[in-house]
Amino acid sequence: MCDKLNLERLLLSGGFMLEIGLKNEVSEVVTKEKTAIYLGSGELEVYGTPAMIALMEKASYTCVLNYLEDGFGSVGTSMNVKHLSSTPVGMEVKARCELIEIEGRKLVFKVEAYDKVGKIGEGVHERFVVENLKFQEKTNNKK
Repeated sequence: MCDKLNLERLLLSGGFMLEIGLKNEVSEVVTKEKTAIYLGSGELEVYGTPAMIALMEKASYTCVLNYLEDGFGSVGTSMNVKHLSSTPVGMEVKARCELIEIEGRKLVFKVEAYDKVGKIGEGVHERFVVENLKFQEKTNNKK
């Protein structure tokens, strides 16, 4: 199944195809639980880098989720980002992604994050398409 995927694009259920150029956007409001001090990544009550990365990952995995066959998903394998500007508690943050490369099961996304003032983060995120049950079983069997 997953091993037989076309190297240039993934054939999807319903005749749809996963193609370069797919875009998605998700958002969240910065809460205390999303701050650097709460997440342990810093000492300040500002939007934490781990929260920004998680939002970028959410934009990316949900971008392709509905295009994959039932039982398949994607897992993050690489994230290279810059956190460019701080965001206070209470402000909304939006993460945007664009699928820029497909190489077999590897998906590469351009990711960006914005608050109401401007861009706060940017980078590149890689994910791999997996068969969910097989991946979970393999992980659960680690000893």
